[in-house]
Amino acid sequence: MYSREIDGEVLTLSASGWTYNNTFVLYDYETESLWYHLQGTDGLTCISGFYADRKLEEFSSVLMRWNDWVDLNPDSKFLKYPQ
Repeated sequence: MYSREIDGEVLTLSASGWTYNNTFVLYDYETESLWYHLQGTDGLTCISGFYADRKLEEFSSVLMRWNDWVDLNPDSKFLKYPQ
């Protein structure tokens, strides 16, 4: 997970429609910049556009099953998409 904030501005990130090495290249609507996680680096790097060579901070995260998460965080909620 990455921060969407840079220089006090909150970016709206979305999939650009491009992939590189089987990973999505992201796009921000505010500056039309492209963002990618470069191997061996921390954060999400702007590879093209206004913030070229700048990074969005990477947050710590864990991968676990939902039931394990709820055991540790019993007040958690989720949004269910209507079918």
